[in-house]
Amino acid sequence: MNGWHVLVAGAGSAGRRHARNLATLGARVSVFDPRPDRLALAGEEVPGLEALAAWEAALDRRFQGVVVASPPHVHVEQALPWVRRGVPVLLEKPVAPALAPALELAAAVAEAGTPLLLGYTYRWWPPLQELRRRIDAGDIGPPRHARFVMSAHLADWHPWERYQDFFMSRADQGGGALLDESHFLDLALWLFGRPRALYGRVEHLSSLEISSDDNVDIVATFDGGLRVTIHLDLYGRPHQKSVTVVGEQGTLQCEFAPNRLRRGTAEAGPWEDTPFTCERNDMFVALAREFQDVVAGRARPTCTIADGVEVMRCIEAVRRSTKEGVLVSLDPSC
Repeated sequence: MNGWHVLVAGAGSAGRRHARNLATLGARVSVFDPRPDRLALAGEEVPGLEALAAWEAALDRRFQGVVVASPPHVHVEQALPWVRRGVPVLLEKPVAPALAPALELAAAVAEAGTPLLLGYTYRWWPPLQELRRRIDAGDIGPPRHARFVMSAHLADWHPWERYQDFFMSRADQGGGALLDESHFLDLALWLFGRPRALYGRVEHLSSLEISSDDNVDIVATFDGGLRVTIHLDLYGRPHQKSVTVVGEQGTLQCEFAPNRLRRGTAEAGPWEDTPFTCERNDMFVALAREFQDVVAGRARPTCTIADGVEVMRCIEAVRRSTKEGVLVSLDPSC
């Protein structure tokens, strides 16, 4: 599908990545950002890119698809006009900083019938896809405990800018570990479904000069006797990302660096290793390919606004648990 015209809203690192990947798939790319320096950088990375410094100019144009990759506090505001026009949208995660605007967007998607693909990119990561397949196949028996870990110092994320200037450092822009790394909440839902209840703590523990949270710890209970723990932090070195699932007949562990899936079933090992050669950008390319198929009408989104609302319900539950110090049940009827 060569020549399809896509708008990318936001020329930060995520937006520029989307622009590059979509261009390699034959898209004609326009990028909106109010910062001239970011538009200039996007133009250097994507030859022929059209730079738009005014949102009104973007709204006056016609596009076959729109990518919203701005900070989370404007996700819904920027997605709504296109959803209401019936233009397919690829929305970066999370849907919004809070549940209420996420529900507003979900209602608009339902009313218009517009396809919206949500960018929880780890769903397209081959080791995690294989982890899910093996859990579903019963490779380790019934899962009883799962542990999700994401620990990475914020100052290392964007070495080309001060971390204090990165939206992740600002609570008012939807930054922080809970929202940005809700990838791992989404993975828990993708692997195991909705939890029955959540207990959590969202805090700022480190000396990082930020107004957002940098430490999250969650304990979730699921039907069938499964317990899940999630730890997210923005101060850890060396960086760690892993998912470990312990079943009655063994353990599966997905490590992100190196990219491998490990399975252990004996008391003292050995572990069975399945290495993967995929690069980080591969999952973003896979997401872009799915969006291309959605725009062309060949596919429906596999990660939907409903999935994003489920994550936001969990986020609100964790926030309430932090505030009140209680275990929060999730209404199964919602």
